[in-house]
Amino acid sequence: MSRRLGISPREPGSGGDDDAASTTTKKTCPDIWELSNGDIAVIGRDLTDVYRPQLPDDMSVGDGERLVVIPGPMLRAAKKDIPDA
Repeated sequence: MSRRLGISPREPGSGGDDDAASTTTKKTCPDIWELSNGDIAVIGRDLTDVYRPQLPDDMSVGDGERLVVIPGPMLRAAKKDIPDA
């Protein structure tokens, strides 16, 4: 892991499940990290089976892939750490 993108999931405004002081005691939280090779790691809820039947025709989840959902506020908070193309 190279660096966190955005704010800690324990900070208010991250969009974590409780998004309150009680999240500081949680051991599992959504998160976004840049790896040392430049790839991005996302920790979130695995909702592959929930969303698979609803995927558009041009979207698929391949073998070894999972559809992971993170809170919108967490991704928006990471925007400042993601360079423009």
